[in-house]
Amino acid sequence: MVERVYLAKPRGFCAGVVMAIEAVEKAAQELRQEGELVVYHAIVHNEVVTQRLQEQYGVHFVEDLAEVDQLRQKGRRLGQTVVFSAHGIPPWLRREAAQRGLYQIDATCPLVTKVHSEAKRYAKEGYWILLIGDSAEHQEIKGTRGEAPERTILVAVHTHVGRDPRLADPHTVEVPDPEKVVVLTQTTLSVDDTLATIEILKKRFPKLVVPSRHDLCYATKNRQDAVKRIAPQVDLFLVLTSPTSSNGMRLLELAQSLVGRAERINTVEDIQPVWLEGVQAVGITSAASTPDDLVQEVVAYFRQGNPGLEVIEEGEWEDIEFRQPKRLSPEEVLASRV
Repeated sequence: MVERVYLAKPRGFCAGVVMAIEAVEKAAQELRQEGELVVYHAIVHNEVVTQRLQEQYGVHFVEDLAEVDQLRQKGRRLGQTVVFSAHGIPPWLRREAAQRGLYQIDATCPLVTKVHSEAKRYAKEGYWILLIGDSAEHQEIKGTRGEAPERTILVAVHTHVGRDPRLADPHTVEVPDPEKVVVLTQTTLSVDDTLATIEILKKRFPKLVVPSRHDLCYATKNRQDAVKRIAPQVDLFLVLTSPTSSNGMRLLELAQSLVGRAERINTVEDIQPVWLEGVQAVGITSAASTPDDLVQEVVAYFRQGNPGLEVIEEGEWEDIEFRQPKRLSPEEVLASRV
């Protein structure tokens, strides 16, 4: 019987996710008369969140802006506004949306925007950019690379070499000019693995520039640190995350490495009783895009099996908020020379 549950703190929604979801909810309500709100890519990487937005607000998610015209031709009443997801987009996509006459709400996390700004600045100064990521297909990598595609080389985290052949091995990656090279990273990677990868690159390129403000976001680090604090106390770790969530899957890998028993679940329905055999203490955490009500349902599941369940929650919540993005007209976007 499970006697204790340790809840990671912080866990779940970060400020960037809150900002992005609220941006969609606000736009869907205020622009309802315009038609169904269009969101490019999943606003955050969690199926429960996107399903709720679809059911409650009629939000329509697309992976290609051409889908907007195609769906209109099929009779769908779509509005003239597109919201861009929290993961960021390449600049050409803003131009395409403007040229299609779409108003835009850019819900890119400000911490991702910071990396975009670094990519543009270093490319302009003639640097070659080594961009560390976990997949060439991850939306954040696509967006950052899009700022300077001709000067960006994708590099795998050293523990993930070979998972995506489009990402270079940090031990062997080459650049045209080793004297002018900078490293940037996806914001949602393993802190420890990323730092180790940067050290490998430093040995290969002694003049490697590492931006003074590290690219990994505060929420990524804080959630990984919370898992590290809990791990010595538990027999099993449950991580609530979508498989498409990079930060969530890194939490799962970390918990597995520290505890030896970690399982990924989307909701409480995914828990298998066989996992709990011989388990007295369970650790629970959730990705930055996982709603906390899903975590509370898991706690309720264990409390149902043991009314005397001890729930331990230590740590601090983050006190950070990001301002809501503005809605820009096609003319404003094109005038900004994106």
